[in-house]
Amino acid sequence: MAMAAIRSVYRITGRVNTGVTLAETLQLIVDAVVDGVGFGVAVVNYLHPDKVYEAVAIAGSDEARETLLGARYPADELDRYLERAERWGQLRYLPQERFSDSIQSWVPDVVPDSDPDSWHPLDALFAPLRAPNGELVGILGVDLPADGRKPGPLQRELLEMLAAQAGIAIDNANLVEALRRERRQLAASEAAFRLAFNGAGTGMCLIGLESSDPDRTRLTRVNAALCRLLGRDEDVLLSMRFADLIHPDDVDEGRAVLAGAFGGVPMHDHELRCVRGDGGVVWVSATVSVVAGPPPFAIAQVQDITGRKAAEADLVRRASRDPLTGLVNREALAAPLDAAVRRAGADGGTSALLFCDLDDFKVVNDTFGHDAGDAVLVAVARRLVSLVRPTDTVARLGGDEFVILVEDLLIDEVAALVDRVERVVSAPIGHDGHALRVRISVGVAVIDATIAGAGAALRAADRAMYLVKGHRHASRVTGRVTAFGEHAGAPGGIPVLRLAGPDNAQ
Repeated sequence: MAMAAIRSVYRITGRVNTGVTLAETLQLIVDAVVDGVGFGVAVVNYLHPDKVYEAVAIAGSDEARETLLGARYPADELDRYLERAERWGQLRYLPQERFSDSIQSWVPDVVPDSDPDSWHPLDALFAPLRAPNGELVGILGVDLPADGRKPGPLQRELLEMLAAQAGIAIDNANLVEALRRERRQLAASEAAFRLAFNGAGTGMCLIGLESSDPDRTRLTRVNAALCRLLGRDEDVLLSMRFADLIHPDDVDEGRAVLAGAFGGVPMHDHELRCVRGDGGVVWVSATVSVVAGPPPFAIAQVQDITGRKAAEADLVRRASRDPLTGLVNREALAAPLDAAVRRAGADGGTSALLFCDLDDFKVVNDTFGHDAGDAVLVAVARRLVSLVRPTDTVARLGGDEFVILVEDLLIDEVAALVDRVERVVSAPIGHDGHALRVRISVGVAVIDATIAGAGAALRAADRAMYLVKGHRHASRVTGRVTAFGEHAGAPGGIPVLRLAGPDNAQ
């Protein structure tokens, strides 16, 4: 679900920057919130130069639109209202007990829920919209979370990401409209353009379109903000080829910038890495607009998005990790497990999947509480990681179930690994003055060329684990068990399920 939400935000932030006018951009922002971030209503209060907010774009509710559209609030009055809000990172949350009718508002016709985590009709959530230079350009208000509950950390972070892009989009739209006004008023005079171009807080440049080859294309004009962004003087930038500014791994995206301009696309957006003068790398978002000649040229607005890219990468990383133990989760296990299956089918390599379940975990939880249970899970995770190689994968599937994926080990080596896992995990775990002990049952499935698929490997290892657990309980022993059934005599005394076709994968 987290990955789907991230992909949705990636998609809709691209749409936000397609507005030709400021009004279109503002409407695209509220539509994007309703379509992709999980809120039923969104309102943009645009900050006019005279320091008055106006509700100019509303999505999700005709009633809200009729109530709020065109409503104006003095900036200091709305700012004082928001000072009462709780800070959720960059967001501002006003719980229902702090509601005030001093500011014109719309209250949804929803019956309140007694659950304290439910969203109350009088609750309100706001996201400041800021230009790249930090200047406030508006406030985004949202209401009616889709699940009826107060937004959790993921939904808040997605809203923050979209609000950051919305602020940039509004600033870009303001700049574009300012340029258009100047062009209409002053017949596109060079003096007016130079004023807007050189004074822009966003990096800007003009790109000559005599050639679509990055090795032959050059920048014809740059502003001071772009020089600072790329860490190069103006004369240096103007002497360099367009290709020299692009990171080698993003040359194709650089070609796409020029291809879009030569293809007649009036405005298009690109994200790519550029090389700074000091050799460092900076991620940029470039909005490119084509201006008819002669000669034709493109104007690019360039924004540093390195921080956003780092935040997105961190969000992806956290979405693939178990929050308690830091191990990869079930979703992230799929990639290495699928890769092991493909390698086994391609070159006959052999891997093993160890399905691990803690035998006495419920006793710890019931006796010492969930804090002790969490401490045990964290300790077991660390011990399992310490027993394998960096190339192996340790995952937590949920509860007290763990999986270890090891490759290029002989059966005897796998048996030795199981021995170490059982021995190391059973060692006492200190917590709050207590020595906690758990045992672990380990089932093994061999992944070879006969495997039916990644799902079959997990099911087989799970069955093998239950054979171990069942035999342990039936024989009332706590040590190693002996394999039985059709796999009796497996090396090391562990039940090993070999996947030998569809029948064995059930």
